[in-house]
Amino acid sequence: MSPEWKKLLNIIVLGFGFMFMFTAFQTCGNIEQTVILSLNSTEFHGSGYTSLAIIYGVFSASNIFAPSVVAVLGARLSLFISGLFYSAYIATFIQPFTWSFYTASVFIGMAAAVLWTAQGNCLTVNSKENTIGRNSGIFWALLQCSLFFGNLFIYIIWHGEARITDSDRRTVFISLTVVSLVGTFLFFLIRNVDSMENNSDCSDSDSRSLEINMIPQSAGSKALEAFKKSAKLSISKEMLLLSISMAYTGVELTFFSGVYGTCIGAMKQFGNEAKGLIGLSGIFIGIGEILGGGLFGLLDKWNRYGRNPVVLLGLAVHFIAFYLIFFNIPGDAPIASADGTDRISFMTPNKEVAMLCSFLLGLGDSCFNTQLISILGSLFSESSAPAFAIFKFVQSICAAVAFFYSNYLLLEWQLLILVIFGFFGTISFFFVEWNAATVSHSSDFSNCQPTN
Repeated sequence: MSPEWKKLLNIIVLGFGFMFMFTAFQTCGNIEQTVILSLNSTEFHGSGYTSLAIIYGVFSASNIFAPSVVAVLGARLSLFISGLFYSAYIATFIQPFTWSFYTASVFIGMAAAVLWTAQGNCLTVNSKENTIGRNSGIFWALLQCSLFFGNLFIYIIWHGEARITDSDRRTVFISLTVVSLVGTFLFFLIRNVDSMENNSDCSDSDSRSLEINMIPQSAGSKALEAFKKSAKLSISKEMLLLSISMAYTGVELTFFSGVYGTCIGAMKQFGNEAKGLIGLSGIFIGIGEILGGGLFGLLDKWNRYGRNPVVLLGLAVHFIAFYLIFFNIPGDAPIASADGTDRISFMTPNKEVAMLCSFLLGLGDSCFNTQLISILGSLFSESSAPAFAIFKFVQSICAAVAFFYSNYLLLEWQLLILVIFGFFGTISFFFVEWNAATVSHSSDFSNCQPTN
C-alpha cells in the first residue's frame, strides 16, 4: 500500500473512532438530564447542566497544557487515553453517584482538550497541502454521523416514555459504554506513516507538528517547548483574526446543540410531538453536517476557488436559518418554564420549517468547521497541535459563555449575537485566506524563476 493510501486510511480510521465515541457521548449528553430526573435514588443530587458547565470550563482551561501532553505521549496514545475517560464518564450512569458524576465531568473536560489537540495533530500529519481539505471533510462527515445515529436512538427508544426505569437506564448506558470503547480501541489501528517531508508519523507527532529538534529530548523539555509554541502562536496576526471565526463556531454550537432543541420542545403548538421533535431536529442537524462535510471534502478539487466561497455559503445558510427561526419560534421559548410556551411569533409555528432550520444549522456549521480545520492544518502544519489547542480553547470558552447567557436572553437577542459574530467571523476568515493565497502565489512565482 502506498504512503498516500496509508494516510487516507488513517483519516478514515480516525473518523470512525470519533464516530463511535461521539455516538455514545452525544447520546449521553442529550438524555442525561432526563435520566437524572427519572432516577429513583434520593442519594443522587447531580445536574446535567452543572456537569456541562464543568466540562466546558475545564475543557477551555485544559487547552493550555494539551499540546504538551500530545508532545510527550504522541497523538495515538493521547487519543486512546482520552477515549477511556469519555467511556468512564458514560459508565457513571450505570450506577450513578454524585461524587463520581462530577469527578468524571472534570476528567472528561481535561481529556477533551487532549483528544481534540491530538485529532488535529493526527489529521495534519496525515495530510498535505493538496489533501488537507479533502481529509478534513471526510473526518467531519464521519464524526457527524454520530449526530444522526445518536439522535435516531433517542427518537426511537425514548419516544412516548414518561419515565426511565433503573433497568432501562442500565441497559442503555452499558450499551453506550461499549460503543464508546469500540471507538477508543479503533485508535490503535492508526498506522505509522513516514512523511517524505520530515520523516514523521501520527504516533510520534512531535517531529513535525511541534518542530522538536532531532536531538533526543526529555519529556519535560518537549512539554516546555510545546507550551512556548502555543503562547507564541496565540498572539500571531493570523490566529488573532481566526479567533473571531472560532468564537462564532462556539456560540453557534451552543445554539444548535442546546438552545434550539429546547425551543422546539417548549412549543405547545407542536402538541404531544414537541419532545419527540427534539430528537428529530438533531437528526436533521446531523444530515446537514454529514452532507456538508462529505460535499466539501470529496469535492475538494474545486479548491482553486479557495475556502472563502464555502465560508460565505455557511454564513448565508445560517442567516436564512436565523431569519426563519425568528419568524417561526416565539422569543420566550429558550427561557420558558417546564410547561412550555403558547406564544406565537410572526407566523403560525410550523414543524416542517423548524426541521428545515435544523438542517440549515448543521449545513452551515459544517461549512465553518471544515474550512477552519483546513486552514489551520495548512497555515500551521509545523505547529498543528498548538494551533488546534487554541482553536478548541476559543471555541469552548465561547460555548460556555453562550450556555450561560442562554438561560436569561430572549431568542431575538441570542439570534442578534449570532448574526454579529457570524458576520465579523466571516470577514476575519476572508482576510486570513486572502493573505495565505497571496503568500502561496508569491512562493510559487519565486520557485518558477530561472536560476543562474
